[in-house]
Amino acid sequence: MPKISVSIDVSDMETAIQFYSKALECDIVRNGDEISELSVENSSIYLLKRNAGTTPVVNSNVTRNYERHWTPVHLDVVVPDIDKALPLITKYGGTQEGSESGDWGSIVYCADPFGNGFCLIQYDT
Repeated sequence: MPKISVSIDVSDMETAIQFYSKALECDIVRNGDEISELSVENSSIYLLKRNAGTTPVVNSNVTRNYERHWTPVHLDVVVPDIDKALPLITKYGGTQEGSESGDWGSIVYCADPFGNGFCLIQYDT
């Protein structure tokens, strides 16, 4: 079975490392100026330093922008206790944008300090 890793463009490596290692409790595997590698459980997250205004796609006029943006692909972070995890998100520069709950559990919609959306999810067992 293939291993899936996630690459996240960031404009400030130190802020990104602090957020993902402390707020989402990822382990730092490799800390570099341009690329850093984090891990959590069996997944790898690569933080890629890329300046705002640069083009991520060849032959496109799209440029990187670190204001809040939307993409159909995002991270879902499953946590055992949302009430414990959420304060760390805001402490390290992330934002909470809403929440829902039901008989299945709870979800909180968030964004990292670079505008990348993700969800915290707690499943009720």
